[in-house]
Amino acid sequence: MPHSPPAAPADIGTSAFPIDPADLIAGLGRGLAVIESFDDAHPRMTAAEVSARTGIPRTAARRYLLSLCHFGYAETDGKRFWLAPRVLRLGQSYLDAARLPRLVQPFIQRLSMATGETVNVSVLDGHEVVYVARSNSPRVVSIGFHAGARVPAHVVAPGAVLLAALPEEALQGWVADYAFPGFSASTVTEANAWLAQVRAARGQDAWISRGALDPGLVGVAVPLKDRRGETKAAIGLTLQAAFWSDEQIHARLLPALLETAQTLRGLI
Repeated sequence: MPHSPPAAPADIGTSAFPIDPADLIAGLGRGLAVIESFDDAHPRMTAAEVSARTGIPRTAARRYLLSLCHFGYAETDGKRFWLAPRVLRLGQSYLDAARLPRLVQPFIQRLSMATGETVNVSVLDGHEVVYVARSNSPRVVSIGFHAGARVPAHVVAPGAVLLAALPEEALQGWVADYAFPGFSASTVTEANAWLAQVRAARGQDAWISRGALDPGLVGVAVPLKDRRGETKAAIGLTLQAAFWSDEQIHARLLPALLETAQTLRGLI
């Protein structure tokens, strides 16, 4: 699924810890921007195409690409470059080392067994929701997103509850910088309509998204907060729309989601 082009190297930093610019290695940021410039719409690119997507000069982009090839993170035919499977180690390292996915796993597994549905935990990364944990489904065939999947935030329920936690100024900036692509007849593609949904999710502390990504799917999510009440992630379920009405979700699934989120609040 397409994702947003990488930020310019100077704009990448998001750490809450103050970092002296003199301590930064700019080349590392540019190398990561080169990796992020590849997606399903741009699986193979020349150095000039990578340069255009990252803002890095073409000659420098070529050197980064050749370096990635040397270290096993990319491959080339001499003209075009593409990522190698080794790149998957970067994302897997987060899933293996981060505390949150490991902490929530037994709780979402228990919730999955109680509801008969797959449960996910996700976080916000720019304009995308990234799924970081998934229960083992009690069904032979399950739906939902695997750990590591990235989805545009405006088409899934976790997107609304994660964005609802942003201060209003930050939310307005997020919306102003987003194109709102359409995926189905139910996708919200207008900024003010999306803002209304986020504000509704803020008031409800939960959100149901029906058919925004796929007409056959409905999702429900609630924020996963820490002891201070700060939203750190979202916990939710992806369901077959034909089997679950909004009323059934409110009556049977939402209370269980809220209970699990409240239990985790004392542990995060």
